[in-house]
Amino acid sequence: MKYENFEGPVEELVLLKIKEMEEKENIRVLHAVESGSRAWGFASPDSDYDVRFIYVRDRDFYLSLRDTKDFIDWELNEVLDINGWDVRKALQHFHKSNATLFEWSNSPAVYYTTEEWGKLYSGAAENYFACKPSLYHYYGTANKNYHEYLMDDLVKYKKYFYVLRPILACKWIEERKCPPPVLFEELCGAVLEDGMKEAVRELLARKVQMSESDKAPKLEKINRYIEEKLAHYKGLVESMEDDRNPDWEPLEEAFRGLVCGI
Repeated sequence: MKYENFEGPVEELVLLKIKEMEEKENIRVLHAVESGSRAWGFASPDSDYDVRFIYVRDRDFYLSLRDTKDFIDWELNEVLDINGWDVRKALQHFHKSNATLFEWSNSPAVYYTTEEWGKLYSGAAENYFACKPSLYHYYGTANKNYHEYLMDDLVKYKKYFYVLRPILACKWIEERKCPPPVLFEELCGAVLEDGMKEAVRELLARKVQMSESDKAPKLEKINRYIEEKLAHYKGLVESMEDDRNPDWEPLEEAFRGLVCGI
């Protein structure tokens, strides 16, 4: 790819950006992945690269009395969208069963990772997945995107996938009670009803030929499917008990082990 004065694979560019961030921000990146449509498997030809990362600072940073920044917005342009979270913030949000963090942790497109991150996630963080908050996240995402983008006669077909994917993630959580796969194709193969597979395959084939801004007539069969599922998951999430793990200690221990080892 061509980017300013750089020509080469995007993976090499991201690694250069990671090194640049580490030097200028005095951080150490633990995990960096592709998020969004490229990780989900339905990027448009002109989609940007959504790079998300988790980082750690030195021990004294976490012992400060002053308010400290817990995120970095590094770059945003037509090619790259790079931002990340401090590991302390990440662990706090794992305790809430933040669905986005589970997606970053399970992204199929990993630019960079460390043994420390692997131990932290598999040893502590992954045990904080909870069905109700995750279902609420995906239902809310699908509902918002549907009403915002797919109600007109002409719609952007890419937006269908921003609704269908979270709906299928809801279905996965309902049936399997664990974090859903990041790849849309894997979700479709596992939980999409047989009667909808051909319609979704045709939609995907048409979508990959379109740019981000192209519009086409809305698809009534898919809209009806979406409306049916939104009604179902609204009722389901409202009836569920809070199943979040209240125990802080495994996360505290993992955080102390990471920071005190610096």
